[in-house]
Amino acid sequence: MIAHLKVRDAGMHTTLQDLGRFGFQSMGVPVSGALDSISLMLANRLVGNHDNTAALENLYHGATLEVCADSVRVALTGSATPLQVLSNGESDMTEIPPWRSVLLRRGQVLRVGAVRGSVCCYLAVAGGFDIPPCLDSLSTYVRGAFGGFAGRALRVGDALPLVLFNVRDNGDQYFPNPPELDTQQPLRVVLGPQQHHFTDEALEIFLSSSYTVSPHSDRMGMRLDGPRLRHRSGYNIVSDAIATGAIQVPGSGQPIVLLADHQTTGGYPKIANVISADLPRAGRLRPGDSLRFQAIELAQAEVIRREQVTQLDAMAAELRPVAVNR
Repeated sequence: MIAHLKVRDAGMHTTLQDLGRFGFQSMGVPVSGALDSISLMLANRLVGNHDNTAALENLYHGATLEVCADSVRVALTGSATPLQVLSNGESDMTEIPPWRSVLLRRGQVLRVGAVRGSVCCYLAVAGGFDIPPCLDSLSTYVRGAFGGFAGRALRVGDALPLVLFNVRDNGDQYFPNPPELDTQQPLRVVLGPQQHHFTDEALEIFLSSSYTVSPHSDRMGMRLDGPRLRHRSGYNIVSDAIATGAIQVPGSGQPIVLLADHQTTGGYPKIANVISADLPRAGRLRPGDSLRFQAIELAQAEVIRREQVTQLDAMAAELRPVAVNR
């Protein structure tokens, strides 16, 4: 019998995501990958995986899964949501805090529930999922119907095959100081590459105003509602390449922050680009959240990114064993 997790409830939009599908944008293939790469990597470190191991990204409301293996080790990160573990139905339910691992055995059911403090959270499984990669990645690109599990979000009845049939009972770990799910600080941006397509007033408005995340946002782009940004002379340009975090401004004058599933080229002017270190924070924002932008220089963005990598390694070094109740 193949070890797997059986989907009892698929959640609102649950997909397999790793750090992304790189090297194929020239052929029109989006990078995809986790909206919050930091939380994905930390989930993997909790269960002993490589940072790029695919995990389940749960949006808004997570999945409910039954363990169909001798044992599995899982960890939930990226939100304030606890992991609910059911051993004998609803009458025997234990809540496991996020940012720690837990060993589960055959027949137990794990439930993510409503995602709190973020739009997304990540469930990593020790050893990962036994699914063949598509273009060197397990990330799901739903619009293209490829990658991940059958190229789509999970459905009730799916059986997600696992690499490991059982795991060693050598204790679980937790982060004593998990990262704060900060959505209040401004998103730092580097202006351009087409900021000259906007009036001086538009640039000033962009950097001084508050915007609200629209309910029409998705993994492709985070649409914002707020003061209109006016173009100098039209809003169409010759289509060119798009990087994750690029902020396009179409004819409506309302910015769109392009996220993991963004198109590879586009013909609207890009007023700025969210720096790579702040992309995970952008990925956590929910409809109704407010945000502001702060412009910095490219060299400063590079320093911030290097510091973030150092902080990530330092946090992983602080992993502590979970006390066992006897």
